[in-house]
Amino acid sequence: MTNSVQPPTTQNGRPPEARNVLRHPGGRFNGPAEKAKDQKGTIKRIWTYLKNERLGLISAVIYVVFSTILSLLGPLLIGVIIDKYILVNDIDGTIRMVLLLAAIYVAGAILTWMQTFVMIRVSQKTIWKLRQHLFEKFQLLPLSIFDKRQQGDLMSRMTNDIENLNAALSQSVVQIISTILTVIGSAIAMFYLNWILAIVTMLIIPCILWSAKQIIKRSSKNYKAKQRDLGSLNGFVAETISNSDITTLFGKERQTIEQFNIANENLRKSAMRAEIVTGLMGPVNNFINTLGIGIVVGVGALMSINNLVTIGVIASFITYSRQFLRPINQLSNLFNTFQSAIAGAERVFEIIDEEEEPKDLENATSKQKFNGNVEFRKVAFQYNKEKYVLHNISFKAKAGETIALVGPTGSGKTTIIQLLNRFYDVSNGEILIDGINIKNYRLENLRDHIGVVLQDTYLFSGTVRDNIRYGKLDATDEEVEQAAKIAYAHNFIKYLPKRYETMLVSGGMNLSQGQRQLIAIARAILEDPDILILDEATSSVDTMTEVHIQKGLNNLMNGRTSFVIAHRLKTIENADKILVIKDGSILEEGNHESLMNKQGFYANLQNQLHIQE
Repeated sequence: MTNSVQPPTTQNGRPPEARNVLRHPGGRFNGPAEKAKDQKGTIKRIWTYLKNERLGLISAVIYVVFSTILSLLGPLLIGVIIDKYILVNDIDGTIRMVLLLAAIYVAGAILTWMQTFVMIRVSQKTIWKLRQHLFEKFQLLPLSIFDKRQQGDLMSRMTNDIENLNAALSQSVVQIISTILTVIGSAIAMFYLNWILAIVTMLIIPCILWSAKQIIKRSSKNYKAKQRDLGSLNGFVAETISNSDITTLFGKERQTIEQFNIANENLRKSAMRAEIVTGLMGPVNNFINTLGIGIVVGVGALMSINNLVTIGVIASFITYSRQFLRPINQLSNLFNTFQSAIAGAERVFEIIDEEEEPKDLENATSKQKFNGNVEFRKVAFQYNKEKYVLHNISFKAKAGETIALVGPTGSGKTTIIQLLNRFYDVSNGEILIDGINIKNYRLENLRDHIGVVLQDTYLFSGTVRDNIRYGKLDATDEEVEQAAKIAYAHNFIKYLPKRYETMLVSGGMNLSQGQRQLIAIARAILEDPDILILDEATSSVDTMTEVHIQKGLNNLMNGRTSFVIAHRLKTIENADKILVIKDGSILEEGNHESLMNKQGFYANLQNQLHIQE
């Protein structure tokens, strides 16, 4: 398809009629959607991505095992050096043993670097798959999902939340393994050296575990709130930047700043709560660890005085005590990253778990070309289960006819078009194209044959040629230029600095509204759809541009079944059939002349237009 129609935001059960976006993540935001997720369940889901990198994980574990063994040999060797070489003044032996100790620490450093390098590769591959999965999910979600969420909030899930998870995977996994091995190995070494001092050291563990449990329990919910507020802030910023011209036009800069200050303050408060509570873990554990080592030194000194332990053993024991207690401090330092990662992963999986667009039926059909006969049979539709926004819509459009939809804002015109594209499925009734219910077509095939030209055209970053070619990706340069000529877009493109190779900024903001519209028409012409949907776009351009756009539209509509959402009644006076929509129902139906003769709602609209002019 050339473009898509913006999903409706229900306001009193009815959508606004003139809001349009591409089929990309975006839309309005009605507040953060929070789901209570089980942390254990989230970790299990992360593992479903991580387990595909088993070879890398195994390699990292091997490096961790050997580096941990070397780190455990160091303190033991220190005690031996003190007792058997330094205290007996064996200088040559001391030098040899110090060199051996240095070699052990150098080898340990190399292995640590290797495990870090491997885990970075593992985490990057894992995050690549998760990011790819999330983006693919974006393309499969129904428009109603984007209607509920802010564009920046969705972007935050794709960037901040996934990046937090990446940081945790690249650091936490190997450190957890290293912690377990170091704690076990240090405990064994301490009991081997002196079981009394080992038991003294173990008495510190309950204090550390209790303090960590209390801090974790209080900080988990604060990190969820932080990620939520970060997503809200990103969403507000993205919305403000994309609508900066509206802000300036209405002079709402100060109000926008005030709104940002509120969102920024909310993030500051939730981040402060999360960081302050979690930040307590490090100082508390350091205090407990220092106190524990102090007790070990005191007990060891008394034992040394009574010749129950050597100086070298005490020196080794102090180092082992630090190695035994240090991993808990490391975990406390990683805890911030871990909490952010879990909270972010929950938000990512929340989107992945959303229900996708309806799947094709098993016997769904595809057609190379539609004739263009369209029929609505007693169609009713509701966005929620409480209120219908369309009631008993029935009409036929023969191949090649132009059907105009007119009516007040919120009457249901855009909803009818969205149902034809199967952005939503009807609640009751059926829609047929060439006598076949549209649910029986493959969804991709259906939309390939329906072209849409919106009132507000979105252009991508890239060249003019690329933006036109978006309608048919395998089109030749000659086909692109021919489509531009038929759309009357060539008349301005030839004066651009690099003609068809001119680069456009995101949204095509370096072109005028009329020029963007002509490119959209050229795009639709290149796509060559069998059924055409037009959201009339000549109301905000100058007279000369309007003439060009109308000529381009006439060329585009020629021979195609066309549906026109009309905002200026003059432009649809030649339509084969006009449907007057009011409160979700067809109030009047006929051509311009017959409707004027009825002197009904349509005639009143026309008369009001003439009075205004």
